[in-house]
Amino acid sequence: MVSYDQFASALLTKYQIAGGALAVARNGQLVFARGYGYANKATGDLVQPDSRFRLASLSKPITSAAVLLLLQQGKLSLDQRVFDILSYEPLPGQSVDPRLATITIRHLLEHSGGWNRDTTFDPMFLPVPIAAATGTPAPATTDSIIRFMMGKPLQFNPGSDFNYSNFGYALLGRVVETITGQPYETFVREQVLAPGGATCMQIGHSLQAQSLPGEVKYYDFPGAPLGPSIYGTGTQVPRPDGGFHLEAMAAHGGWVASTVDYLRFVLSVDAMNDPPDILTEATTSLMIARPTIPVWSKSAAWYAKGWQVRPSLGDANWWHTGGLAGTTTIVVRNYGGVAWAAFFNSQPSNVDAFVEELDSGMWTALAGVTSWPSYDQFQSFAPCATSTIRRRAVRP
Repeated sequence: MVSYDQFASALLTKYQIAGGALAVARNGQLVFARGYGYANKATGDLVQPDSRFRLASLSKPITSAAVLLLLQQGKLSLDQRVFDILSYEPLPGQSVDPRLATITIRHLLEHSGGWNRDTTFDPMFLPVPIAAATGTPAPATTDSIIRFMMGKPLQFNPGSDFNYSNFGYALLGRVVETITGQPYETFVREQVLAPGGATCMQIGHSLQAQSLPGEVKYYDFPGAPLGPSIYGTGTQVPRPDGGFHLEAMAAHGGWVASTVDYLRFVLSVDAMNDPPDILTEATTSLMIARPTIPVWSKSAAWYAKGWQVRPSLGDANWWHTGGLAGTTTIVVRNYGGVAWAAFFNSQPSNVDAFVEELDSGMWTALAGVTSWPSYDQFQSFAPCATSTIRRRAVRP
C-alpha cells in the first residue's frame, strides 16, 4: 500500500496542507488507514488514523440515506410536497412564490428545487444578514433561514433543472425531524450510522474552542482573507473559526467524522451487502438512479440522490466531494468493491486543482497496489459509547 503513502505525503507538501487522513476499504474490510501531517501545528499533535474532520458536503449522502430509510419504512414518499410536511410561516409582508408549494422530497434530494445560488446567493452562508432580516439573534438558525427563504422567488420551476443547493438539504434535515419526532442528529446517529458501527460521528461546532474529542484544528490557506463573525459582533475572524454557522448547516455540511467511520457508513449503503446494508436493493437502486431532469438525459454521469454516479463495467462509481474554509474532503465507492475517503484540515486557494489532483491521485494509488492485505483494520478502532449522542434541546 506504499503508493498511498507516497501520494499523500507529496500532496500535503505541494499544497501546504497541515494534515490529512486516508482510509481504504475492500470487500467490506478496512485495509488501510493512516494520518499524515499535523492535527494541530501549535501543539505538534499529529493526525491519527481516526482523527475527526469536518465533512462539509460529505454530509449530504448521510442525509440522503436518512430520507431514503424513512421512504423504505413507508413514512414518506419521494413525491410528497415538502411544505405539506413542514409548517413554516413566511415573514410578515413577504409574498410567497406559488411554485414553492410544488417542491417535493425528490426535488430536494436531486438539487432541482428551483433555487440557483449562482445567480442569487447561498442563504446558508448569510447568518448575520438573515438574523437581522428575521429579527433574531445572530447567527440565524436553520428555522430563521427557512422563513426568510420562503419570501424569495425561485429561479426555475422545481424539477426542471439542476443547481446544487445546500438550502435544499437543510430542508431535508427538518423533514427528517418532523417525520421522526426526533432531532435530526439523534435519528441519524441511531438509525443510519450506528447499525454500520459508525458511532463516533457527530454534528460539529462553529468555534474551534468547542471542537469534539479527537477533532483536528482547521487552517485557511496562507494569505486568506478574514471574514465577519457569525455572531454579529462586527469583528473579522479566521473563516474556519466562527466564519460560518456549522450547527445550522447540519444536514448539508455539519457532520464531523474520521475517514474510518465514514467508510463504515459507506459500506452500510454501498449495495455490496458485505457488511449488510441498511437500505434494500430497491432503495439503493433508487438512490443512484439517473434523474429525469433534462440536463442529465444524455450525460455520462449525474447527480442522483446524495451521490454523483457514473456507470462502469456493469456497476457504477459513486462519489462526493466537500469543502469549507479549512476543510477538503472526498469519498469514492468504486465498481470493484473498493471504497476510499480522504480528509484534510485545509482548503487551498487553488482548490479546484487540488481536488482534481486528489481524485486522480487516489485512483493512481489504487492502481499501484501490488497486493491487498488480508486483515480487517476496522477491529482496531473501537466504537464510541452511545452515551455520546447529544439530544439537542434547541435546534440550530
